[in-house]
Order: sequence, then C-alpha cells, then structure tokens
Amino acid sequence: MGATFTLPTDLRAKPARAGANGQLVYAIGDVHGRYDLLRDLVARIWHDWLAWGAGQRAVLLFCGDYIDRGPDSAAVIEALIWLREQGDFAVTLLKGNHEQALLRFIDDPVEGAEWLDFGGLETLASYGVAPPEAGAAGLRHARKALLEHMPASHLLVLQRLELMVTVGDYAFVHAGIRSGVPLAHQEEEDLLWIRDGFLDVERPFEKIIVHGHSWKSDRVDIHPHRIGVDTGGYHTGVLSAVRIDDDGIAVLQTIAAGDRAAQPDMFRR
Repeated sequence: MGATFTLPTDLRAKPARAGANGQLVYAIGDVHGRYDLLRDLVARIWHDWLAWGAGQRAVLLFCGDYIDRGPDSAAVIEALIWLREQGDFAVTLLKGNHEQALLRFIDDPVEGAEWLDFGGLETLASYGVAPPEAGAAGLRHARKALLEHMPASHLLVLQRLELMVTVGDYAFVHAGIRSGVPLAHQEEEDLLWIRDGFLDVERPFEKIIVHGHSWKSDRVDIHPHRIGVDTGGYHTGVLSAVRIDDDGIAVLQTIAAGDRAAQPDMFRR
C-alpha cells in the first residue's frame, strides 16, 4: 500500500476570482486501470474529508479515463459503482477519450479497432477477454466476448458519463476546452481530446478549467486559469486529486510503493 500526502496548508493555492459556491469538491485525475491507487486515494480523501469537511457532504468528481493501460479496469469501474451506492459522497463521473474509444469499439469493432492500440488490450484482459485474432472476424469476436464478460452495470455507467460539470467559478472536463468558444457550445471531441489550443493558452477562460488527459510529471499542474489533475498514474505510480472549496485548493496524492522515480516530461494519448 502506497504512501499518501497533501501539500502543506501554507502551499494552498487560490486562483483569481475562484469560488466553489459553498461546495466541497474532490476532483480526481485519470485512473487508467490502477485500482490499487484509486483505493488508496479514496481512503486518503475520506480521512481528509472527515478532518476538513466538518460534516459537509462532498462531491467526488472523476475527470475520466478510468480504463486502459493499467491492469484493473474492470475493478475500477466496479469501485466507482460501489462508491455511488454507498452514498457517503456525491459521485460525478466525467467521460474521457478512452471511454469514448471503448464505446466506439462496442458500436463497431472494425471502425473502433484503434482503441486496442492505446490501452484497450489491457481492458479486455481485465474482463478475461483474450486479444483478438487478426482481421474483422477476430475483432467482432472480441467485442462479443467483452459484452458477455462485462456486467451490464459497467456498460450502463460508461454510456451515462457526463461531458462537463460546473461548480461556482470552476468547470470540470476531461481534456480541456477550445479557447474562444463559450462553454455551452464546446464540442465533444475537444472536451475529450484537446491539447493544442488549450494547454498553450495563457489568458483566462470563462471559468477555471479543471481537467485530466495531459500529464508531464507526477505533480498536479496548477495555473491561474486551469488545473491539470492527471499525473500519469499508470506510468508514474502517482494518482492525484485536488480539494476545491471557497477557500482555495489543496492537492492530495497517493503513491504506489516502488513506483516513484524520476519521470519523463511527456504527454500521453
């Protein structure tokens, strides 16, 4: 079980004009099949909530990409369902580009075969499905096997994921937004995939954007106009969250034992 820590309170950050409309939100970065990290981080959040929340009901807001790359995608989805059923937190699940890719594969395994090249094989394995044989017939067989092995509750969760949620001065999405386009008119492909035209924009957006999808180290990426909570957990062994309320933000992380090391400066699809 990995160690956990938060930034000291004197390092809490408060972006300009930021308010959470009286709410307490824990925004969690990309899990990518790391059930071990998810389990530890939720335990860390629960203890933080007991100490910080003073009985206030908190929102657990997941920024998408629950599946692929890591070994336990099926266990992650089951854990999210369990969290919703427990009722201790209000649980909000955003859609990530990896969930979109899985759903495309289910809709049409031939057209959606690209999913297998960036994490889909690990998700198939987590449901007990072997890699598909070459060709369209092999892809269709893998889709059939996946639907036979995947609980209906998992598919329903994946089909009902949200694209964007706003809380006070914050907007939560998976990848980011297209600069210059009102939040109400953002396109799904940008919300799930964007990097250029978002990460390189330094001016304020309509709201402070809290997002996952892009990581360059095992540290949360905090700017006045956006907060990147993806810390590449499947690669770095570090899964992160930010606590957001009217007082500002604080970072919480869990670190898998033996996984932490000097990390490359990179983004992953």
